[in-house]
Amino acid sequence: MSSHPQTIRVAISDLNGVMRGKRLPGDYALKLAKGAVQLPLSVINVDVTGADIEDSPLVFETGDADGILVPTGRGPVPLPWLDSDQPLYPMELRRSRDTPFEADPRTALRWVLEGFTRHGWTVQAATELEFTLVDDAGHALGPVRNPLNDRPVEMAEILALGHMDAFDSFLTDLYTGAQEMGIPAQTVTSESGIGQFEITLHHQEALRAADDTWLFKELIRGMARRHGMAATFMAKPFEDDAGNGMHVHFSIWDADGRNMLDERTPEGQARLDGAIAGSLAAMEGATLIYAPHANSYARLVPGAHAPTSICWGHDNRTAALRIPRGGPETRRLEHRVAGGDTNPYLVMAVILGAALHGIDKGLTPPEPITGNAYDQDCPQLAPDWATAIERFETCPIMAEIFPPLLRDCLLRCKRQEMEVMDGIDPDAHWKTYLDTA
Repeated sequence: MSSHPQTIRVAISDLNGVMRGKRLPGDYALKLAKGAVQLPLSVINVDVTGADIEDSPLVFETGDADGILVPTGRGPVPLPWLDSDQPLYPMELRRSRDTPFEADPRTALRWVLEGFTRHGWTVQAATELEFTLVDDAGHALGPVRNPLNDRPVEMAEILALGHMDAFDSFLTDLYTGAQEMGIPAQTVTSESGIGQFEITLHHQEALRAADDTWLFKELIRGMARRHGMAATFMAKPFEDDAGNGMHVHFSIWDADGRNMLDERTPEGQARLDGAIAGSLAAMEGATLIYAPHANSYARLVPGAHAPTSICWGHDNRTAALRIPRGGPETRRLEHRVAGGDTNPYLVMAVILGAALHGIDKGLTPPEPITGNAYDQDCPQLAPDWATAIERFETCPIMAEIFPPLLRDCLLRCKRQEMEVMDGIDPDAHWKTYLDTA
């Protein structure tokens, strides 16, 4: 990456996690911290097609005022899938240089994390991202072609090293690109879907983990295109195949490096109980964050490897909330509900905000389940998009976690998207979601 690139990019995350921004002359890099670049505040509140929200308060109440872009400190980041040297500066959208904008998703996560800071704690988090390589050249979405023989991949290859060999060039470039971007990519596995892979990112400070997940999704899409394929995080690319999830692991630590969820002490046990109980209490109301699109609900089917039951268990992958194996000194939670088609900032904000809610309220969880969660009588996530919107709007925990303006904008966005997607043949939904979800 050159120290004097001809052009640079600046980008924010909208409510769907889509990058919105500008391409600028390279010398603008020196002006970014001064607030030299502006975007309309309403750009946060566009729908998944990129259209303005018809009744957005950001247009009618503010006159579609401009906001100021402020660097997050995460850039400049190279974009290895491009031929040109065009580094990206991730930004936050603010009302002014010193005044946050309540609807900015990254700001929402920062505010949740400030609640942990008030306790003297930090949050370490990591994500596991599932994605599917596909062929989008035809009228219908098709399975990816094997680079070794150019034939469509016809079956899942769970944990098959030979399957990864076929895509070695792509995966190698993905690791190299992640290293160049400063993203701590760890394990890659061949998953249970056709052309599906999962890559884990290393545990790190939660805001950085969300930043890296947001950037990593762009790297995966861009590098797939460079290799003549498409990569999608759609929750359910193919009707009869596995869906894509995004699992979030998190733990809580004090300034002395002690795990606050270590159940060997009464205080640690109470915090662990509270984090579990708060996570469960928020799940139904938070379904819209975990499943934000029409296609998302094709994944949330009982028995299809995506958790639908609001429950928890020890090392139980059928439960929505899993306590992985490990000693109490490294205790963490794995939240397994979110689809790959989600906004990492909003997902982490609601997961961590719910956990903190449970800790602060001293909530107590039900007993952990044993066995298959799908065979047990447990509370369920919102079953469809319309119900998820309604439950998000009325859930008091969502009102506690997210500012009113963000909730209002998200609700208007999703209601407009419902109308848009209702007018499109479900078999063509992939054309909307392939590169945006």
